[in-house]
Parts: sequence; structure tokens; C-alpha cells
Amino acid sequence: MASTTPPAHTPANPVIPPEESLIEYPCAFPIKVMGAHNETFVETVVAIVIEHDPGFAAHTLERRPSSSGKYLGLTVTVTATSRTQLDNLYRALSGHPLVKYVL
Repeated sequence: MASTTPPAHTPANPVIPPEESLIEYPCAFPIKVMGAHNETFVETVVAIVIEHDPGFAAHTLERRPSSSGKYLGLTVTVTATSRTQLDNLYRALSGHPLVKYVL
């Protein structure tokens, strides 16, 4: 007879011991963000990134417009200090209404 006990919940971001992480902190970590092609989008992304990496230099931001010009891809390279910092930054970016995708 099959068990009626539900499977144990596995968190989406399980705790990974530092010795098992593929990332060595601190490090330069590029994040790609896509949204509407306008300055409000750029300013918003920069403000969110600075909240999580106060040393982020906005002039290092890379821009790539889509072929139609409707969307803008940004690459922000942050100084990653921990998995928690990166997770919080990804959540803040992906949760903003101007942001379409975060990679």
C-alpha cells in the first residue's frame, strides 16, 4: 500500500555549505536583466543593485537593445559576497514590475 505521508519539502534554494559551493566569495558576478527600453528601467535596476551591492559602479553597466528596440538587456556585474546576497538581489529584481527577466 502506498504511503499517505506527503514528501518532505525541499526548499528552492537549499543551504549549500561553503565547501560545496561552485562560487568562491567574494567574486565578480554578472547578472542579466531585461525590461522595457527606457531610462526608468535602467535607473530602477541600478537602484536595486546598489541596495544589495553598495560598491556597484553604475558606469560598468552594459546595455544591449533588442533588435526591435522595444526591450533593453542590461548586464550588471556585482561583487557577490554570499549566496544570501545573490538570492535577495535576484528576488528584488525579478519582483519589480519593470523587470521582465533576470538571468
